[in-house]
Amino acid sequence: MVLSFLKKKEVIGLDIGSSSVKLVQLSQAKKGWELVKLGFEPLPPEAIVDGSIIDSMSVTDAIKKLIADHKVRAKDTVSSLTGNSVIIKKVELPAMTEEELGESIQWEAEQYIPFPISEVNIDFQILGESVGGKGQMEVMLVAVKKDVINDYINVIKEAGLNPMIMDVDAFALENMMEINYTIPPVENITMVNIGASVTSISVIAGGITTFTRTVPMGGNHYTEELQRNFGIPFKEAEELKLGKQLEDMTPDEVAQVVNMVSESMVMEVRRSVDFFIAGNPGLVIHRIMLCGGGAKTQGLKELMNEKVGLDVEITNPFNGLNYNPQNFDAKYLEDMAPCFGVAVGCAVRRLGDR
Repeated sequence: MVLSFLKKKEVIGLDIGSSSVKLVQLSQAKKGWELVKLGFEPLPPEAIVDGSIIDSMSVTDAIKKLIADHKVRAKDTVSSLTGNSVIIKKVELPAMTEEELGESIQWEAEQYIPFPISEVNIDFQILGESVGGKGQMEVMLVAVKKDVINDYINVIKEAGLNPMIMDVDAFALENMMEINYTIPPVENITMVNIGASVTSISVIAGGITTFTRTVPMGGNHYTEELQRNFGIPFKEAEELKLGKQLEDMTPDEVAQVVNMVSESMVMEVRRSVDFFIAGNPGLVIHRIMLCGGGAKTQGLKELMNEKVGLDVEITNPFNGLNYNPQNFDAKYLEDMAPCFGVAVGCAVRRLGDR
């Protein structure tokens, strides 16, 4: 999407999230994609806040540990970004060639970007002729703040890797879906990626991501509410969230707090779906795909199905991959699958992809 640097065959997909770093390496063969390397390394609390790297040393150390622990030899890296520093908009512009738009994109984009144009990197993809008017075309416009990009590039370089492509989480998830699921062209899907601090909601319509929205809530909100309600430290709240029982509190009491946060999460998803449908008359959302570390929160899938009125499925980014069962534990892959959607999507990217 945003930046391209070097071109080599072997790449590492690196998802630098606010609570952990996920690493995936895939190889492409005649039989499809094969899982080569897989790693997960937690980050200290507040190493990354609102998509901005605060503790670069901790992030670099986590990447270095993944490389060492999993004996990763590849250097070229594809990573991605999300959060308020990333702007994705589908806009209508006068019809022109890709070359012409490339020359004028700075001026065309200015009215849609809430940051000074000099402070962002801009990319685009022409989607096709506009349905609404003659002489117009639909364009997917992407802008990311340069200082945020530079911060991520720096920690990747400090870890001894070569940043080759910097993508956006929503597009990485689209790539992940393409290699793992057979989606009919007429089927439109809402992707809900629940991270630690933010949730990204996007719509894949006709095989293309046409809508994105970021909500400032995620898995950490469950932890914080458990801390606040029961007066316990962060670590105990994390254990409670993951199903461990603690003294002086019943499962029902814990479930009540978890459900309260889930209700807010589901409401944001419903608003996003309603907003998309209102702006795209005639289009229908057929199902919701949940991913991210918060996807397996107890009762969330069922609540979303009930309140939004759509089938809800937890994404498995290893669904269509080949792997050697002697190298990867099937139970671990099943348990951790939702966390690796973005990393798998990054790992299939190659220089020159659109």
